[in-house]
Amino acid sequence: MKITAIEKYKGSTYRIDFDEGEPCYLNIEIINKFNLKAGITLPLSAWEQVQSENEFRKARERALYLLDYRDYSFVDMFKKLRQNYDEELCYRVMEKLVEMGVINDMRYAEGLARHYVEVKLFGRRRAFQEMRLKGLTKEVIDIALEEYAEGVDERLRKLIDKKFMRYLGDEKGVNRVKNSLIRYGYDFSDINKALKDIASEDDDDE
Repeated sequence: MKITAIEKYKGSTYRIDFDEGEPCYLNIEIINKFNLKAGITLPLSAWEQVQSENEFRKARERALYLLDYRDYSFVDMFKKLRQNYDEELCYRVMEKLVEMGVINDMRYAEGLARHYVEVKLFGRRRAFQEMRLKGLTKEVIDIALEEYAEGVDERLRKLIDKKFMRYLGDEKGVNRVKNSLIRYGYDFSDINKALKDIASEDDDDE
């Protein structure tokens, strides 16, 4: 197949015309990489390579566009790309993103752990569940949450003071708070201890 013309279409996209068949649209990056020019003849195998590289570039740019808005785990980004591209191409793009350092599950996990534990005040169990939903492995999550093994009592008390103190006036309210704190991912023993300490403080005030 012979290229008869290469003309700018819009932005960095160019239109490639051939002596037969439909025109094709390629990014200038691909045109330069393969040194495409009007008048040259490409074997079918070479043209397939050009198309493959163009698809790789589009998938890579799609991933980088998504990463401009938020971080992704390896698994989550792979699933996102897989919606539009074949599996082999997705793995190739993911390898490139890891090489570039823009996909880093450990860094991503550390950021999520900080958000769920320090900001949302989730207990370890809830934080772990949320991070698994983001496509992170158990091993990576365990490492990210390790630094929060201490300070559970303080975070639990902060959460109660912030959201639940007003419900502790009667037994029904106390049970409601316990159920809510379990959903936040705290252990029943830690919850009971925190509520007992609060009750003791109230008795001292009286």
